[in-house]
Amino acid sequence: MKRIGVLTSGGDSPGMNAAIRAVVRKAIYHNMEVFGISYGYHGLMNGEIRKLEIGSVGDIIHRGGTILYTARSEEFKTLAGQEKAIAQLKRLGIEGLVVIGGDGSYRGAEKLTSHGFPTIGVPGTIDNDIPGTDFTIGFDTALNTVIDAIDKIRDTATSHERTCVIEVMGRHAGDLALWSGLADGAETIMIPEADYDMEQIVTRLKRGEERGKKHSIIVVAEGVGSGYDMAERLKKETNTEIRVTVLGHVQRGGSPTGADRVLASRLGAKAVDLLLDGVAGVAVGIERNELVHHPIADVLNKPHCPNLQMYQLSQELSI
Repeated sequence: MKRIGVLTSGGDSPGMNAAIRAVVRKAIYHNMEVFGISYGYHGLMNGEIRKLEIGSVGDIIHRGGTILYTARSEEFKTLAGQEKAIAQLKRLGIEGLVVIGGDGSYRGAEKLTSHGFPTIGVPGTIDNDIPGTDFTIGFDTALNTVIDAIDKIRDTATSHERTCVIEVMGRHAGDLALWSGLADGAETIMIPEADYDMEQIVTRLKRGEERGKKHSIIVVAEGVGSGYDMAERLKKETNTEIRVTVLGHVQRGGSPTGADRVLASRLGAKAVDLLLDGVAGVAVGIERNELVHHPIADVLNKPHCPNLQMYQLSQELSI
């Protein structure tokens, strides 16, 4: 294999640039040519492809976002769109593709592989919702962003003796809420993978007030519902002042942490190694700090589940 392509797709995550850098430099180290595809599958279909050199990925390892930009594409979901994309790759003599993104990106990668085009998936999403890997690129950075925000919210919550509800991202996964809530000592963590008891939440808040607690923090994953709706329900039950903060897209930005930079570098390089070994249709990941790969089809068919022992621990520590 002498020529490969790399693209980022779906929602951006901190560390994607580090992964791009690793793919490009690892490939060039092995005397391969690398082509960057802008705007994900949309750009692939429309031929927005350029050759990348070592200098093309210089000074990007510390930058958030993605230098290749990203987009979603409905057209690519069609057979005609997929064939159009493959024609663009073959036009330039590209023999393999590295796709950095989440489950939607993986579905596209699986389609390309099913049409006979070698493709490798690299997990890039702040949601940490991709099976087959303990961590996804961007999760650690987003987690630290959320923790920093909650630390600041706690200061003002204490000053005003308020209960604060913080809504965090994650789509249908609760990892960001669970990890940040545990790290920040939240009184309540609400995730879509676990049922919650409103009466129990109210009891916990009232118990804290009775022992003189000046504030409470409730972390809500967006997959559970609106933080504002949750606050309204709590107001009716507790008759206390509640403030809501929706952290939003600030969670996607920022310079990646050291952990994300290292993870992205390792996974990006591993994707190139697999293509060189003739392996395709797999997603790379990390499990117990060891690099692994699994068939993309298996990854997509396996449900994501957070560490529910951590969830139980959070309840035990928030008595």
